Amino acid sequence: MKKIVLSGLIAAALSASAFNVMAETAPKQVTIGFQKANIFALLKYRGTLDAEFKKQGIAVKWVEFPAGPQMLEGLNVGSIDLAATGDAPPTFAQAAQADLVYLAHSPANPKTEAIVVPENSDIKTVADLKGKRVALNKGSDVNYLLVSALENAGLSYKDVKAIYLPPADARAAFQRGAVDAWVIWDPYYAEVETNAKARLIKNAEGLVPHYTFYLSSRKFADTYPQTAKQVVDQLGTLSDWANKNPEEAAKILSTSTGLPQPIWQRAIARMPFGAERMTPEVFKEQQALADKFTQIGLLPVKVNVASATWSLDKK
Repeated sequence: MKKIVLSGLIAAALSASAFNVMAETAPKQVTIGFQKANIFALLKYRGTLDAEFKKQGIAVKWVEFPAGPQMLEGLNVGSIDLAATGDAPPTFAQAAQADLVYLAHSPANPKTEAIVVPENSDIKTVADLKGKRVALNKGSDVNYLLVSALENAGLSYKDVKAIYLPPADARAAFQRGAVDAWVIWDPYYAEVETNAKARLIKNAEGLVPHYTFYLSSRKFADTYPQTAKQVVDQLGTLSDWANKNPEEAAKILSTSTGLPQPIWQRAIARMPFGAERMTPEVFKEQQALADKFTQIGLLPVKVNVASATWSLDKK
């Protein structure tokens, strides 16, 4: 009997030891995708994550992407471990069977995306968009805003002529009058307000929450959960700093994007930074977005957003 008990104790000790070794294992490198205008760019240029991970023997590699969909493709094929995008790209990635997880999200920031028209336009309300040419980035967060705004005004997505253009092309089309309205997000929104006197028709307040999501490949998050958590914690610390120092944050993002600092200050004034762990309510809101995109045919299949819950959040 004593031998059995002793054997059990030894096995338990060995198991605990193995667990501790596994728990202490850290990656040699973390590869992070970023866009010039998002919070990971702010984290990159401040250098705090690099400095902290250097102490732990972890290198940080930063890989720039032009937009969220390309970044999440990189996440899916394993060329990056972590990313930050708006609401829509993760649902498209999930529809394409990308094995990602939602680590955290920003506070809701509905004032940072809007439907705008030229200063002297006859369009006064969302209802006035019927039959009009509306520029937007297909499958983006603002696509959801437009659909929701139209439905709220008693219209359908088919009641407008959607002109799918990336931001730079849409900005040019807006300037020369080739489109009647533009659905866009910050900092492009702040830029067209400043330089083209664009007039707000409707922002996302009361319609859609609009989050930034912090994402990881499931493989990385499950293999290195503490490292992933450290990144989220760093984003939280950075957010506290940015919210208290908006001018300095604007200066960094101005350097990153080439947009003047006053434009970034305008954008940041309506852009709360933060990093909060996912909740059932946020998953429910994200599911509503995915279902709407499936309904109007932008997503080819129904997506179960909560299937991308991080295992750390299930415990």
